[in-house]
Amino acid sequence: MMDVEWNTRHIKIGLRPPEPVAADAVNFKQGMRRLPAGVSLITTRDGEALHGLVATSASALSADPPTLLVCVNKSASSHDPLLRAGVFCVNVLAQEDEAVASRFASSGNREGRFTEGGWISLVTGAPVFEAALAAFDCVTAHAISYQSHTIFIGEIRTISLPERRIEPLVYLDGRYRNLA
Repeated sequence: MMDVEWNTRHIKIGLRPPEPVAADAVNFKQGMRRLPAGVSLITTRDGEALHGLVATSASALSADPPTLLVCVNKSASSHDPLLRAGVFCVNVLAQEDEAVASRFASSGNREGRFTEGGWISLVTGAPVFEAALAAFDCVTAHAISYQSHTIFIGEIRTISLPERRIEPLVYLDGRYRNLA
């Protein structure tokens, strides 16, 4: 017979729950490392200059009107250009785009981020990665400052959905992963 104990918070079946830890930055980051996330390039055009960063913080917000959000650290080199430009594109990466993600994640070669791969623009002029699983071309509807980040809410103007096998690049526990 299993040892079962009922209480108002949980059911224990022969297992002890972990001891809670402090809700501090270190434990928050450790917990978030356990949340798998799709990898996207957030790109913009500020005048003639192209800017971009890799992010796991893109999320659907509303279907009517089609809207999404991305959270960008204020210390990121692309933060201020995103704020000034008022447009951005969320480019969803595929498994084979790990090298592209690494190029955009590195601060060492900012000028070389757009040198490889095919790049086009749609309605807003923000750079669109042609090989993306999906690309959401957005106008910034709101930019909300919160602590270390800005939440960019983008109203989607056009979407690129190439015909291809859908195998997304996923980030989990500090590294890129495959779903298969």
